[in-house]
Amino acid sequence: MDPITLLIVCPLVFLAGLVDSIAGGGGLISLTAYLLAGLPAHAALGTNKLSSSIGTVVATARLARGGYIKLKLAVPAAIGAIAGSAIGAKLALLTPDSIFQMLLVVALPFVAFAVLRKRAIDVPENASISPRRQYAVVAISSLVFGCYDGFYGPGTGTFMLIAFTAAAKLPVKQASGEVKVANLASNVAALITFLLHGQVWIALGLAAAAFSIAGNYLGAGMVMKDGTKIVRPIIVVVLGMLFVKVIFDLVA
Repeated sequence: MDPITLLIVCPLVFLAGLVDSIAGGGGLISLTAYLLAGLPAHAALGTNKLSSSIGTVVATARLARGGYIKLKLAVPAAIGAIAGSAIGAKLALLTPDSIFQMLLVVALPFVAFAVLRKRAIDVPENASISPRRQYAVVAISSLVFGCYDGFYGPGTGTFMLIAFTAAAKLPVKQASGEVKVANLASNVAALITFLLHGQVWIALGLAAAAFSIAGNYLGAGMVMKDGTKIVRPIIVVVLGMLFVKVIFDLVA
């Protein structure tokens, strides 16, 4: 870790926290930050899990204090996410670093498109679903997207939120709470897997985590009717920077 790495990563991770708290999709920026700084693909993913896990703890605690997390759904969500994330992280580690980095770069614009195209989904008050089916949907969704989170990550919260509202029929506010629990569980499971394989730059991840918390805190205090108007150009610019770097590396 050197000053240039910090100068690249920390401001972008701060920006990622700001974006994530406004409209989601911050992982697109934070993972890109580590890749722009020149970290190997697996180390970028593992270190991103460290800073994002710490930021997610803060967000989860805030939602829990607000009463948006119900234990009966949080437990199956966490169990599914832990199992899926551990599997996804192992698959990522089995993929050669050069191939994995190309997968990350190719997938980023598609994930960005999916995240930025998301629409708010709420559930009518008279929507009904049996508790058993609701538990099953939450657990299975957490398992599937937890696997994706362990392997890759950006957009996981958005995809889970859509599944929890559209399929599990949870109101958006409660779904957001359960999503944070599942996301935290999957982040921690993947982080442990990457730590055990030496793919986390701990000092850099901790420094970035402080900026992530600051970004999330500032973003949470901003009253914005349509945050995506600012989020979209920010994500496009950051991804553009990544592609310029990739092209430069190929021709250099």
